[in-house]
Amino acid sequence: MKELSVNHLLGIKYITEEDIQLIFETADHFKEVINRPIKKVPSLRDITIANIFFENSTRTKLSFELAQKRLSADVVNFAASSSSVTKGETLIDTVNNILAMKVDMVVMRHSSPGAAVFLSKNVKASIVNAGDGAHEHPTQALLDAYTIRERLGDVAGKKVVIVGDILHSRVALSNIYSLQKLGAQVKVCGPNTLIPRYIRELGVEVEPNLRKALEWCDVANMLRVQNERLDISYFPSTREYSMQYGLDKEFLDSLNKEIVVMHPGPINRGVEITSDVADSKQSVILDQVENGVAVRMAVIYLLASKIK
Repeated sequence: MKELSVNHLLGIKYITEEDIQLIFETADHFKEVINRPIKKVPSLRDITIANIFFENSTRTKLSFELAQKRLSADVVNFAASSSSVTKGETLIDTVNNILAMKVDMVVMRHSSPGAAVFLSKNVKASIVNAGDGAHEHPTQALLDAYTIRERLGDVAGKKVVIVGDILHSRVALSNIYSLQKLGAQVKVCGPNTLIPRYIRELGVEVEPNLRKALEWCDVANMLRVQNERLDISYFPSTREYSMQYGLDKEFLDSLNKEIVVMHPGPINRGVEITSDVADSKQSVILDQVENGVAVRMAVIYLLASKIK
């Protein structure tokens, strides 16, 4: 069996195109599994996985937990808000205490960029980054690219625009890395205050005009404004942001071609996209959620196969 070139999934930056294609091929198999009447396989009966979330999460946490249980792994869930972390315990001590209970893999979300990389160098377990601050969110990028592949046949050669709060979005950075590795063209669109200065160094063009961006692209990934990360006001008002960078059905129907609309969630309906766009046939948002389970099953299965 082919295997991943890494022992952890810390970010798309650290994996190869071959790794991504292997994850997709494995996810194809698991997608078929989760659509059976009996949605479970005994692949990881001897593996124990800890989900350690230092930030709030709904979809990602549920998706990982469901993926793990579909593979028959033993699962323990840890919420920092009700743990000894609140008493001053360090990250390494917290994780090592969990590993002392014979845990093989850790899925972690943390507010600090680089937390997953730091952990991988200091503990003996396979680490999956479920989002580290405004840095990376690798499984989200993988499921996004997998959904594009499913809808359009391939990612290579496709034009993808990422719209919204690029500056604070871990989804944006991971998507840029994955789409470029798979041969797509990427542009970003949003208020100038929410576009990072380094973006062009990544080989990404900036298109400030939403209509031009959408008429250029095959796929539009509409990001949520990260209000919880905004320490200052980056634009005058939510209403003005929506008028400049929001997508409604009238706007969508006025484009010169049919595009695919994505959103990593949670959606602020009426801000980045309206309900009639989110629920339209051009939207693949619920496909992204379904594919998230299959892709995370693939990641966990492939990493678990490397645990000695």
